[in-house]
Amino acid sequence: MKKIFLTLVSLSFLIAQAPDRINKKIDKMADRLEKKVINWRRDFHQNPELSNREFKTAEKVAKHLKSLGIEVETGIAHTGVVGILKGGKPGKVVALRADMDALPVKEKVNLPFASKAKGIYQGNEVDVMHACGHDNHIAGMMGAAEILAGIRKDLPGTVKFIFQPAEEGAPLGEEGGATLMVKEGVMDKPKVDAIFGLHAWPGLIGTAQYRSGPTMAAAERMRITVTGVQTHGAKPWGGVDPIVVSSQIIMSLQTIVAREVDITEVPAVVTIGSIHGGVRNNIIPEEVVMEGTIRTFKKEIRNQIHKSIKDKVEMIASASGAKAKVEIFSNIAKVTYNEPSLTEQMLPSLRRVYGKENVFVRPFVTGAEDFPFLRIMRQVYIFLMGSRGSVKSLFKPFTIFLCR
Repeated sequence: MKKIFLTLVSLSFLIAQAPDRINKKIDKMADRLEKKVINWRRDFHQNPELSNREFKTAEKVAKHLKSLGIEVETGIAHTGVVGILKGGKPGKVVALRADMDALPVKEKVNLPFASKAKGIYQGNEVDVMHACGHDNHIAGMMGAAEILAGIRKDLPGTVKFIFQPAEEGAPLGEEGGATLMVKEGVMDKPKVDAIFGLHAWPGLIGTAQYRSGPTMAAAERMRITVTGVQTHGAKPWGGVDPIVVSSQIIMSLQTIVAREVDITEVPAVVTIGSIHGGVRNNIIPEEVVMEGTIRTFKKEIRNQIHKSIKDKVEMIASASGAKAKVEIFSNIAKVTYNEPSLTEQMLPSLRRVYGKENVFVRPFVTGAEDFPFLRIMRQVYIFLMGSRGSVKSLFKPFTIFLCR
């Protein structure tokens, strides 16, 4: 945990590297602050809130920033909080961003700070968990703010702390996340010169991973609606079964990346994550709705996948006597692109905190972030420790991390 807020502090000095005497002071402050930050993290973990509903989280963040004498603005993009810390020396405006929302996931660990929170998601009551590590991000940036406020006289330029809601996506029918924050002017007044994000990530504790250029995939949401003809389950010949048609579509979609897309340069993913149809065991329903995600790094591949999905769905439905509609929502997340020159400037800070031997270049990540929507001039995205040992899957209902 200490490395998270130490990294944020170090990145704030990126344009003008902190002198040794300041680094020593920062290290001592971090040692004293670590337990407090851990307690904050556990509190946030125990009390998670869904996207655009981060009311108590935002209140705690704003209260802390104000106690440090940091200029605070609340209510940005619904529940977002922005703090502005002006340093005592001239310099650039560096923004640090932490996401605050949790996910509709039931936690399955027996820890004193495990989440028992409930929330409303798509009209249903659900369990809520910080399954993507955002509790670490919030607490870590609060710790960074406290350290930077304590050395503001030696701080070059201005640091803007952006606590962002709805990184996981705003509820249906609502705006939110980075796009709404940008629309409401978060990157202006003062205008940001460079912005940094970080994310907890499965990997060895005490390591940092980074990549220059395209780093995380663009994410799109797709919805496929298959309409058949309802009939009794005992007389399937009397209707058109949208469940069978949907099954054929799902299997066909798996061949797009496996057989049609050249993935030797960059990866791509097509996944169906939700399928709903029918209300009774002996009734063939009229409609089935499937939802999934598309992950790409190149526009050409993205267009190829879109066309292939639409062609396959249309042909399979038509051959079966059904109708089908494909909707693709492309405003979920762009490709996260780390500016190469800024990435190089970042490395000394990472190596100071983690040690040169613990900083690695990582492969492409097919996970996605809405962080690119905050891009004005330059950005960088870094991966930090996420778990003990080797956790292969991000989809774990433990106090590990599940990502977009």
